[in-house]
Amino acid sequence: MVVKVLVVDDSGFFRRRVSEILSADPNIQVVGTATNGREAIDQAQALRPDVITMDYEMPMMDGITAVRNIMQRCPTPVLMFSSLTHEGARVTLDALDAGAVDFLPKNFEDISRNPEKVKQLLCEKVHSIARSNRRSISAAPLPSATSSALKKTPAPTSSSTRPAVAPAPVSASPATSSSAPKRKNYKLVAIGTSTGGPVALQRVLTQLPANFPTPIVLVQHMPAAFTKAFAERLDKLCRINVKEAEDGDVLRPGLALLAPGGKQMMVDSRGAVRILPGDERLNYKPCVDITFGSAAKSYHDKVLAVVLTGMGADGREGARLLKQGGSQVWAQDEASCVIYGMPMAVVKANLADAVYGLDDIGRHIVETCL
Repeated sequence: MVVKVLVVDDSGFFRRRVSEILSADPNIQVVGTATNGREAIDQAQALRPDVITMDYEMPMMDGITAVRNIMQRCPTPVLMFSSLTHEGARVTLDALDAGAVDFLPKNFEDISRNPEKVKQLLCEKVHSIARSNRRSISAAPLPSATSSALKKTPAPTSSSTRPAVAPAPVSASPATSSSAPKRKNYKLVAIGTSTGGPVALQRVLTQLPANFPTPIVLVQHMPAAFTKAFAERLDKLCRINVKEAEDGDVLRPGLALLAPGGKQMMVDSRGAVRILPGDERLNYKPCVDITFGSAAKSYHDKVLAVVLTGMGADGREGARLLKQGGSQVWAQDEASCVIYGMPMAVVKANLADAVYGLDDIGRHIVETCL
C-alpha cells in the first residue's frame, strides 16, 4: 500500500529535499506541500494524506497550532521536525501533546553528509506512523503543565486516608482486558516506552499521588537533548517528583527517574542507579531491556514492569527475565496504543500478566502499590 504524504515547511530547500527523499521510496507518494500552518490545515482536509511531516517555525501559523487544528478537523499522523536544543525539545513535546505522533531532528548537515542514512530513517518513520492508531492520536488533549488540577499537593498526613489521585483525562481506550490487580509490596515500578510514549507517560504518571510508596524508573526512547526537558515537564505535571537520572541517584518513594538519552540506565540491589555510556551495538540508547534486566537481577520478584506504546520489541527480553524471577509484567492494550509494537511483542511472547487500556494503567498501579 502506497503511503500518501503532505510535506509542510516554510523552507523551499527543506520541502524539496524531504519530498525527493520520500518520493525515492516506491511505496511513498508526496501528494502535496504547504509553506505554513494554515495551508497545512487546508491541504490536510483536501488531500487526506496518510502522514504529514511538519515544521514548527513557520509564518502565518506555527506547526503546533496547525497540528492541534488538524487533530480536531481530520486526525492524521504527524511527524514533526525538531532542532536538537533544549528549546527544540520543549517545542517538540508541545507538538506531541497537541497530537503529533513522532519527531525527527531537523539537521541540514546530516541531510548533506549522510543522505542514505537520513533517507532510511525518514522513510522508516513515515511507514511506521502511517500504521499508527488514529483513534489514539485524536484523543482529548492533555492538560498543560500549568493546570491547577495537576499541581503538586502535599501528601495526606493520616495513614488511614487514601491519597487523592489526579483526575485522568478523557479515555480513548475501551474497558480493560484484564481483571483488577492484587496488592503487592513491590520495590520498584519500571516503565518502558517509545513512539507515543511522552503522552502515554503523562497520562499514567499524573494519576499517581504525591505519597506514592514505590520508586519508579522510566525508559523513553528519546535523544540526549530531550530527556532533561521531558523530565522537567513531567515534574511540573505530576504530584510525584520526576527528574532525569544521574549516576549515583538513589531510588526512593515518590520519585521517578527518567533514563537520559544516549545512555543506559541500570539499577542495583542497594537502591542506586548506574548511568553508563550508550553501547553502539545496541539499537536503543536508552534501552528498556537493559533497565528491565538489571531490575530482574537486583529485585527478583519485587518489580512491577509496564510496557507502553512504541515501535519494535524493546522490553520483551527484559520482561522475560523479570518473569523468570517472579515479577509482574503489564502491557498496554492495542486500542489505546499509538504504535502497538513493544506491547504486542510482550503479549505475543506470553509474558504479560495483564493487558490494560492506557487510562486504566495509572489507576491500577496505585491500587496494587498502595
